[in-house]
Amino acid sequence: MSNDFQQALSEHEIGPVRRGPIEVLQVNLGRRCNQACRHCHVDASPVRTEAATDEVIERILWLVKRSPSVHTVDITGGAPELHPAFRDLVRAVRGMGRHVMDRCNLTILSEPGQDDTAEFLARHAVEVVASLPCYGADNVDRQRGSGVFDASIKGLRQLNALGYG
Repeated sequence: MSNDFQQALSEHEIGPVRRGPIEVLQVNLGRRCNQACRHCHVDASPVRTEAATDEVIERILWLVKRSPSVHTVDITGGAPELHPAFRDLVRAVRGMGRHVMDRCNLTILSEPGQDDTAEFLARHAVEVVASLPCYGADNVDRQRGSGVFDASIKGLRQLNALGYG
């Protein structure tokens, strides 16, 4: 750490900062998403193609396997479910006995080709961190696109029927 940082800590009577073991590994699988939210911090959208390579996926699994302190793998994106290796990654991490979180935008659950995604998540005991920016349909649709609120509610109901909630 720089001396300026150490000095600032000292001036505020904060003890030394020490790194502990990594417990949660958050991985971003890419910028492809079925939505194009104006507020997206990674600028994800349906036209983005950037995605973690097979080598990156292998490296994630290598790291998790060799890091016993990592108890949770938090998967995000874009819409991480759209990554071709998403399900294999979930299966592999769960097979190592680790907890998996999926940062889900909910509408992905009703996209073509994703019909069984909610069931997959439930079957593999994946924690779903659902994203819905507001309780009001007008606000959500202004931020995320027309019909997103209704599709999100449909996704929540689908997850609820599988025991989520």
